[in-house]
Amino acid sequence: MKKWINWGAFPILLILFSSMDCTQKDTTTTAPSEAIQAIASAPTLPILRGLPVNPFLRVVLYIGNGVPERHIRLLEATLNAAAVPDIQSIDVFLSKPDELPSGSPLISVAPKAGSQEIPVDLKLAPGVYNIWLSVRLKEDSRMKAPIELFCTRLVESDGKKTEVQKDGSSFIKRQGVALKKGGDDQVDTYRIPGIITTDKGTLVAVYDIRYLNSRDLPGHIDVGMQRSTDGGKTWSPMKIIMDMGPPHENNGVGDPCILFDPVTKKIWVAALWSKGNRSIAGSGPGLSPDETGQYVLCSSSDDGLTWSATYTITPQVKNPAWKLFFQGPGSGIAMKDGTLVFPSQYWDAAGIPHSNLIFSKDQGLTWKASAAAPKSNTTESQVVETYPGTLMLNMRDNRGQFRSIATTTDLGTTWAEHPTSRTALPDPVCMGSLIKTTVEVNGTKREVLLFSNPDKSAAPRERITIKASLDLGETWLPANQLLVDQRECYGYSSLTMVDDQTVGILYEGAKDIYFVKIPVREIIR
Repeated sequence: MKKWINWGAFPILLILFSSMDCTQKDTTTTAPSEAIQAIASAPTLPILRGLPVNPFLRVVLYIGNGVPERHIRLLEATLNAAAVPDIQSIDVFLSKPDELPSGSPLISVAPKAGSQEIPVDLKLAPGVYNIWLSVRLKEDSRMKAPIELFCTRLVESDGKKTEVQKDGSSFIKRQGVALKKGGDDQVDTYRIPGIITTDKGTLVAVYDIRYLNSRDLPGHIDVGMQRSTDGGKTWSPMKIIMDMGPPHENNGVGDPCILFDPVTKKIWVAALWSKGNRSIAGSGPGLSPDETGQYVLCSSSDDGLTWSATYTITPQVKNPAWKLFFQGPGSGIAMKDGTLVFPSQYWDAAGIPHSNLIFSKDQGLTWKASAAAPKSNTTESQVVETYPGTLMLNMRDNRGQFRSIATTTDLGTTWAEHPTSRTALPDPVCMGSLIKTTVEVNGTKREVLLFSNPDKSAAPRERITIKASLDLGETWLPANQLLVDQRECYGYSSLTMVDDQTVGILYEGAKDIYFVKIPVREIIR
């Protein structure tokens, strides 16, 4: 079983007494010997199509030491009617206190609108038990209606009913899709998501296909791509758009970054090609594939249906003295004046990383590299144009605790450290996503920044969160953020606007890639 939940992250109450702290962790508590108590908690997790187990809520049942064995025969539940057409089954599990459910359920039942009885056969001696309700979606679920599910009572064989009380969690969950799962197509791990929306409204997602294990380059890794033309409800089969050929185990390409050019309508993908051991550890000075990792590109001129061959731009952009130069994964941007920009990183002659940019003034025919942003030891970054001609670089900082932020008004010839750098955005040393968009706030169109990452200042990576800044990154108010998924995960994410009022987030689970849509009004309150 996977221990993906930090149970201290949301309230768990085992026994209801007025003197008890309702924020205590999941621990056994002394109670009167006659006590039988049940309380439900709902972790913040989306319900994902394609996953066999989607933990929705757990009922913590306490049976006091002086109570005879109890025989639970029914779970009484309620389900909103709008969600019924999307649900394959409601499943019941038992788990240990610190674990999510997994494996085969005790029982599966078809969904029913309104009140529902779920038959079980649980003979339970005194102790603490964790009864989970999980939801499995149909393969053709609409990913539209939220799901509202609650367990109201436990009914015993003698007719005794125990009311299930709520702990303050939300028992309403959004739907999403597990775009790729570890094990699909005999692939061990899918990682490093990037996503954009084209002018036709097509969502184009890219990611690493890590065939043999979850490790970074060097290794057998290709770049995969999928498209959705209906807002993320359905997706095309995976297409491999970057594959550098044999020997595959020693010729990988990965860490994709995707960009849409609204002028030419071309989609660009940048990646790192490691011929042999030419990733971070094994790359060295020089420009050739036999000396150093390669900054490579491919493109599509037909909305992602077909893709060009992969080619290197390393001689255009890399200082030969640097050990390695490659993109920051996620997404790049097109500026107001048409300049194309990919966030990037180089590792200098001493092996110290620095964040910077590459840019093209001629729609991708040629590329140039910028100077380094302030503060070394920064790597994976994302870029937005806050005001015309002003770029903000949001960087992973290997010193930990917070993101580093810098701005430039001359395409990275000079930089200024931003006042929010290493203070405003907690980060557990991870990749994050940053986009600029225009949305309606209180009836007025506003330019806002949206940011996603694991909202923590230290490992483990968990709590994938989207935050909004209504003043283009000057402040990030706690009121304007939304926890999307609290599970421990690999932590990378990529944002795109699905439509004028809906943001899509493509993010990592553990070996999996998930996609969820969220109305911006749920983030900006």
